[in-house]
Amino acid sequence: MSESLTLSAETREQVGKGASRLLRREGRVPAVIYGSKQDPASIHVSERELMKLLHTGHFMNSVVMVNGERTLPKDVAFDVVSDRPIHVDFLRISEHASVHVNVPIVFVDEEESAGIKRGGVLNVVRHELELIVDASEIPDQIEISLKGVEVGDSIHISAVTLPKGATSAITDRDFTIATVVAPSALKSSEGDSQDEATEGEAGGE
Repeated sequence: MSESLTLSAETREQVGKGASRLLRREGRVPAVIYGSKQDPASIHVSERELMKLLHTGHFMNSVVMVNGERTLPKDVAFDVVSDRPIHVDFLRISEHASVHVNVPIVFVDEEESAGIKRGGVLNVVRHELELIVDASEIPDQIEISLKGVEVGDSIHISAVTLPKGATSAITDRDFTIATVVAPSALKSSEGDSQDEATEGEAGGE
């Protein structure tokens, strides 16, 4: 389960592009806290502190206590040139609120996949799962076993055991998470063989 993170913030007295630029020059990142039928609160946070949390790798699926308020990060905007964070949105949540999060997928038991042992390649379709979970029970990651998976097999959401209380946010289809495919070298050699066989047949005629 993701541990809650802590971030200190100060109230933004002025809003607008000019005020935001000034804050960024001072190493601060403009942000807003909204939700829970309360007025949005304009704040700013330390860029250095924010970067530390971003580097944990699970910032977007962790509860973040901002000045004592329980929040869930919903969006981080980055500068297209410097890649520095320029704005953050936080959603207020209650302790046991149902929240929509994207949780990273980790594939395990590769050594027990017959298909991969034979040279198959894991083709990952989704690197994260969109889940609805209790805010106090957000998982760090979802492990998916590759045990027994053969070349040509697909792993669908229906085959994944989710943590207790978690459900997929996508319910209208049994979507594919990953497949094990033949390596491109094998495919191309098979294609060449087929081409040669076709040419041979054409020559025989």
